[in-house]
Amino acid sequence: MPRQRPRRGDDAEPASTKTKKRKKKRGASLAAKLAITFGALLMMISGTAIVGVRTVVGNIEGNIQVTDNDTLADPEASAEPAAPAGKEFAGAFNILLLGIDTRTGQKATNARSDTILILHVSKNHDQAYLMSVPRDVNIPGSQQRINGAFTNGLGSDGDWRGGLKSAAKSIGKLTGMTFQAAAVIDFGGFKTFIDALGTIPMCVEADTKSIHHFVVKGKAKYIGGIADEHEADSYARRSGNPRYLHKKGCREMEGWEALDYARQRYLPDGSGDYGRQRHQQQLIKAMAKKAGSAGVLADFGKVNQLIAAVGKSMLLSLPKGMGVTDFLFTMKDMAGADLVLLKTNSGTYESVIVGGQYQGEGLDKTTKDMFRAAKNDKLGNFALIHPEVVNNEK
Repeated sequence: MPRQRPRRGDDAEPASTKTKKRKKKRGASLAAKLAITFGALLMMISGTAIVGVRTVVGNIEGNIQVTDNDTLADPEASAEPAAPAGKEFAGAFNILLLGIDTRTGQKATNARSDTILILHVSKNHDQAYLMSVPRDVNIPGSQQRINGAFTNGLGSDGDWRGGLKSAAKSIGKLTGMTFQAAAVIDFGGFKTFIDALGTIPMCVEADTKSIHHFVVKGKAKYIGGIADEHEADSYARRSGNPRYLHKKGCREMEGWEALDYARQRYLPDGSGDYGRQRHQQQLIKAMAKKAGSAGVLADFGKVNQLIAAVGKSMLLSLPKGMGVTDFLFTMKDMAGADLVLLKTNSGTYESVIVGGQYQGEGLDKTTKDMFRAAKNDKLGNFALIHPEVVNNEK
């Protein structure tokens, strides 16, 4: 269940007390608390020491590819988007996060957004909710899957900006939400980011065999070109190299292992892509917590590594006039522990049948209500009424 905090203006705490606490909190660091929200699979880096350090801020601005949010097409939703107040967002806002599955030898024009997440930040910027959009749901008015919307906009040059614009339009129509910012990152960027952290804590809920990694001469090795469990078993028999096993339990994982586990969709409980969504959200939260740890924040070299890791594989879309550093300060009250993870379609496949004919996957009523609640900044109340949608991943 999400934590409920007193709203600004509530009489639960006098304004003078809150002011004193705020001043005390600010005085405890070089400046204010900074949380960097990135990712598709988004990463949050909570930072205190990096604020005001010009070399680090310069690296942030110089390493990350940025486009203005004209890229985010209006999905014809009626809700007014949050507007920048100065160089920060005023009110609730939504960030679209796309994880791009690019593989060795794959054409740039064939990239798909196999991971689609929406981060909703509440009006007072004191709570963040992370929702996954099932990749197999159809684009509204089409028989094409929503993960192909990104591909549709890439053009002949494989331009991520075009892909993002196309994806934002389709996902906006599907959910009824507007997006004030967006991020695109490929899976290689996630691995590099985790490697810069060292390891991250992950929990495996049941023994899970990988379809991507196999044990070759006693070591895990990535084998490309394998699409499903049948092909993975066939390769294992032919080569004599067994599928890598993610053993049940909680432990620190290196980047390749954490990312590989979060990408598995052939799971022991049969939850498929919905189980993968849970594990992707778990991965993001684990990255957030590790990146926000004191040991990372005190090491400027480590912070620079993380920024460089993100920048090489990421595109960030922001409102005109808002720089990367401004955006980071907008997220200054967020931290990894504040992320509430929400699931769609009750964690199961939702078939669409019209006239007795199968039309693909859709969204159930509860999920549509959840997206509507996000659009109207009512997710806190929605999660209280529907605790079954909250993912309690560790």
